[in-house]
Amino acid sequence: MSTSAELIEVSERRSAHNYHPLPVVIHEAHGAWVTDVEGKRYLDCLSGYSSLNFGHGNPKIIEAAQEQLKNLTLTSRAFYHDQFAQFCAGLGDLTGKDMILPMNTGAEAVETAIKVARKWGYEVKGVAPEQANIIVMEDNFHGRTTTIISFSTDPDAHDGFGPYTPGFRIVRYGSAEAIREAIDDNTVAVLVEPIQGEAGVLVPPDGYLTEVRRICTENNVLMIADEIQSGLGRTGRTFACDHENVVPDVYILGKALGGGVVPVSAIAADEDVLGVIKPGQHGSTFGGNPLACAVGIAVIDILNTGEFQARAARLGEVLHARLRELAGKGVVAVRGRGLWAGVDIDPALGTGREVSKALMARGVLAKDTHGSTIRLAPPIVISEEDLVWAVDQLAAVLEEL
Repeated sequence: MSTSAELIEVSERRSAHNYHPLPVVIHEAHGAWVTDVEGKRYLDCLSGYSSLNFGHGNPKIIEAAQEQLKNLTLTSRAFYHDQFAQFCAGLGDLTGKDMILPMNTGAEAVETAIKVARKWGYEVKGVAPEQANIIVMEDNFHGRTTTIISFSTDPDAHDGFGPYTPGFRIVRYGSAEAIREAIDDNTVAVLVEPIQGEAGVLVPPDGYLTEVRRICTENNVLMIADEIQSGLGRTGRTFACDHENVVPDVYILGKALGGGVVPVSAIAADEDVLGVIKPGQHGSTFGGNPLACAVGIAVIDILNTGEFQARAARLGEVLHARLRELAGKGVVAVRGRGLWAGVDIDPALGTGREVSKALMARGVLAKDTHGSTIRLAPPIVISEEDLVWAVDQLAAVLEEL
């Protein structure tokens, strides 16, 4: 097996079809560019759903991983290791929180936040046993575990996997009043994406996060911000919540925290929240392992410079200005913040997948979502020239269609 066609054929025949990839087989990558097995180069405008914010093969992150690989990769949390303290302290300082609970994947981090919120509700707020509820949003995407898909409104993620986990109330995204109406004495948390990525990079109305914070404070309810895709530099600030100067009670982090090298996730909260977790009540064999912590430390060091946040803000202005020029020329709407955009294509021209395939033919890798919407989220290391070139290819595709 050496050609793309051969590798795709075997992949389709021997793996479950839980994804529908574009027909490209990537062999190597550097910065914002990837190369397939035939040697054709493509500009990566997806970044592993924000996992590769700092680029493919970021030298600082790779060096940290290689150095740690030579020393220690796993102990399990049965013992301390010499990378753990620095990782927790560094991430705590970055988020402004007292404590960290590390896991592996984003979905694990969301599950962790749900467990912590419920336990906090019973032990601190005084909710009656088994009565806790969490308010969540329509069109959310927090992962695909059984509990998480129980409150998904996406039929593909939800349907056919019941019975479903109870304890969630779904309200309209972007409506603070809907949250206020749904809260009762048994509500322990509001779980929200500051920007909904999978739904098409939906940015809520100005002031929404501020109102969510106010409502949570007034009702003694935890505000939990899922910053797995929106956080760590993607929107031009360290966290998307920063655009409204909002500090949630719990940050959920993942994807870019692993630098595109290893899966690393965590929740960050103060001791009065995370202190409810006691030994044996939550964990993971690989959660907070030495390799993950070493990579995470390198990512935190990068973010502490502020360089990537500033770069995402500056290049984001270029991206959105250029995309707005395509309005009425095959583009119906553009949303987003920083180096993150959801682009609604005129359905009369084609589906999002058809546009993505046409972009691939021109050397740009992007991803469709929900019919005629495509998402653009290149690595923050992308050059301005390459960014403009990518949008030029979209303009050319739309003109052809």
